[in-house]
Amino acid sequence: MNFKFLQFFDFILFFCVAALVTFGILFIYSSGINSDGENVSSEYLKQIIWGGSGMLMMLGISLLDYRRFNRYIPHFFAGACAVLIFTKFFGRYVNGARSWLGIGPFGIQPSEFTKVVFILFLAWYLDKTKKTQDQRKRFIVSLGIMFIPMGLILAQPDLGTSLVYFPIFLAMTFIAGIPVRYILFIFLGGMMTIIFTVLPIWESQIAHHSVIFIRVLTNTTLRLILIFATGSIGVLSMLGMFFYRHNKYFYWISYFAAIFCGALIFSYCAGKVLKEYQVMRLIVFIDPYADPRGAGWNIIQSKTAIGSGNLFGRGYLQGTQSHYRFLPEQSTDFIFSILSEELGFVGCMTVFALYFLIFMRTIFIIKNASNTFGLMIASGVLGMFVFHFLVNVGMVMGIMPITGIPLLFLSYGGSSLWTAMICVGLLMSVSSRKFGF
Repeated sequence: MNFKFLQFFDFILFFCVAALVTFGILFIYSSGINSDGENVSSEYLKQIIWGGSGMLMMLGISLLDYRRFNRYIPHFFAGACAVLIFTKFFGRYVNGARSWLGIGPFGIQPSEFTKVVFILFLAWYLDKTKKTQDQRKRFIVSLGIMFIPMGLILAQPDLGTSLVYFPIFLAMTFIAGIPVRYILFIFLGGMMTIIFTVLPIWESQIAHHSVIFIRVLTNTTLRLILIFATGSIGVLSMLGMFFYRHNKYFYWISYFAAIFCGALIFSYCAGKVLKEYQVMRLIVFIDPYADPRGAGWNIIQSKTAIGSGNLFGRGYLQGTQSHYRFLPEQSTDFIFSILSEELGFVGCMTVFALYFLIFMRTIFIIKNASNTFGLMIASGVLGMFVFHFLVNVGMVMGIMPITGIPLLFLSYGGSSLWTAMICVGLLMSVSSRKFGF
C-alpha cells in the first residue's frame, strides 16, 4: 500500500477539526441532560454518526485532486441552484423556512452544501478570468454568481444562511485582485442598508421619541425625495465623467451617491420584507431588556450562562442554564454558551485557540497554493469559517444580532458539519498538491 500521502497530510488541520468535533459531541450530550440529571435527547448519537462519516468525507476529498473538478463545476452549480428551486416549492417547512429535503426523520439542508459549490464555481470563474483587463465586468459577473444562490435561499426564506455567501464573495474577490473600490462599494452599501433599516426600529421601539434626522427614513415622501435627489446627483456626476474623462471628483461623487441611494432603496424594501420575529431580533440586539421575557430572553440567558462560567467553569455536565432549559436552541445556535458555562474562560480560550490554528493554517495554504484555482478555494473557505465563528460567538455574547448561524464543527446538525468537513478536505487537497502529491 502507498502511504506517500501521509508525508503531505495536514495533521494540524485534522487534529484541530477532530478536537472541535469531539467538543461538539460532548456538549451536545450535555445539552440533552435535564434538571434531574437524565439524558432526554439522542442528538449526540446522531452527531457521532455525522462526525464519523464527515471525517471519512474529509479524508476522501483530501486524497482527490481538486483540479479534476474543474470541468464539472458549472454543472455542479446549475444542479445546486435547481435543487434550491425545488426546495423552495417542495421542501420541508422547519423553523419558519422551507429549506429542508428529506424523508421521515432524515433530512438535509441544500443551502449548506451549496456554499461549497458556490466557492468552487466562483473560484473557477475568477481563475478563468484572471488575465482579463476588464475588472469591472469581472466584478459584476462575480456579483451575479453570488446573488443567484443568495436570492434563492432568501426566497425560502433563510436570512441567516444567505448572509454567509456575502463574506465568501468579499474574501475571494479581494484575493483575486478585484479593485478594492468595487469591493468597498458592496460592503459600504450593505452596512448602510443595515443601519438605515435599524434606525427607524430604534426610534420607535427603543428611543420612543422622534429624532429629526431619522424622520427621512420613516416618512415615505421624504425618503422618495432623498432617493430622487441622490439619484440625480449620481446621474449628473456620471455625465460629468463622460464629458470630463480625467476628472476623478465626478467619479467619487457618483460612487458615494450610488451607495447612499441604493441603501435608501434596499433598506425600505428590507423594512417591508422583514418578518416580525426578525424585527424583534434587531430590537433586542440593541436592547435585550426591551422584551426580556420574549425575544430578548435568548440573549439574556446566554450572557448569564457565559458570565457564570468564570475562570474554570461549573464543571462538565454541571451547567444550570441548559439543564433547566433556559437556553433555546441550545445544541445548535447556543452550543458555545453551554461550553462557556461548564468550562469557563479556560475552555473558551482552548476552543478559540483551535479555531485560530485552523484560520492560520488556511492562510498558510492560501499563501502557498500552487495555482489560482486552489488559492481561490482556500480564500472562500477562510471567509466562510471566519464569518461563522465571529457571528455565532458574537451572537451568544450579545454583540451580534441573532441570525441562526451555527458554530461550525461544534453545533448540532449534519448538513453544516458535513459542509465544514468537505471544505477542510478541499483545503487539505489544495495543500498536498503544492508538494506534487
